[in-house]
Amino acid sequence: MAGLLDRVRNTRFAVVRFIGSVVVIVSVGTFQLCGLLGFRINTSPSLPVGLYLVTTERNANLVEFCPAEPFAALSLVRGYRSPGACQDGGAPLLKPIVAKRGDVVELSARGICVNGRLLANTAPLAKDTEGRPLKAWPFGHFEVAPGTVWVASSYDSRSFDSRYFGPVSIVAIRNRVKVLLTL
Repeated sequence: MAGLLDRVRNTRFAVVRFIGSVVVIVSVGTFQLCGLLGFRINTSPSLPVGLYLVTTERNANLVEFCPAEPFAALSLVRGYRSPGACQDGGAPLLKPIVAKRGDVVELSARGICVNGRLLANTAPLAKDTEGRPLKAWPFGHFEVAPGTVWVASSYDSRSFDSRYFGPVSIVAIRNRVKVLLTL
């Protein structure tokens, strides 16, 4: 039996397994190192695929945040977010700020209007890609309250954003982010 195991270890499969293990370890290590250095890799459809950088610039329009309940649990259970560093075990969302204190937001079946300007691709959908029902935030006019922002992606009509969960507390914002490189 020992001779058989030695032969298996010495086959090409063992070499492929070793190379595969090295690739996985290096990939995970690189991903973790990028996070520690302030780099964010976006593969979600809400923004262009690319590399983003955490910044201290107060005017940076992209934010990384953990959604509030019950939307955090919904997004995790439905697979809108992958596992990550938020308190609920999910990854933070990365979204553009579309409205801040003093702006007027109108949410309707047409989408999100900010100060009278309709944002492209922001009409709330009745169902997600799996055919599960989605409930939009109540339609109406909202003045953005102090300590909150509205986030939405006009990049993808299927983005899970303020059209479903309303305003985001500034306290929930983990980082401001800017584009470094997109594909």
